[in-house]
Amino acid sequence: MYIGFKNLHSFAADITLLFLLISILYAFYSLSKKALFTKKSKTIILLGLLASHLQFVLGLILYFLSPLGASNVSGEMMKNSVSRLYGLEHPLVMIIAIVLITIGYSKSKRATGDTAKFKKIAIFYSIGFLLILSRIPWKAWLANF
Repeated sequence: MYIGFKNLHSFAADITLLFLLISILYAFYSLSKKALFTKKSKTIILLGLLASHLQFVLGLILYFLSPLGASNVSGEMMKNSVSRLYGLEHPLVMIIAIVLITIGYSKSKRATGDTAKFKKIAIFYSIGFLLILSRIPWKAWLANF
């Protein structure tokens, strides 16, 4: 079961990064063109939000199934950089990233102008995206390719 969730979490990471990147690029493009915030805009941006939330749920399940997750949390974990990454840094930074992405989506819903909506998405999604990229365990993730 652990291996299945690990593979699913890795596969979903590709989809999540793709949808977030599409959302960010769309927001910046729409800002530069001073485009209207349409139903299509909302759908594209919502896909980034939903993918990141689904990935978070999969990661949360994996955190409790993995031998590198919750069961590994200890004082000794802090001395090992790989254990610290999986047990503390990765989950904590991912939670912060998801919160920022969610705040960006919520603020864009409340913004009055189209430019303001795209600006909120561009800023918050970009920061969340960069945080996600900063704490991906690249060695393990790229080994899947």
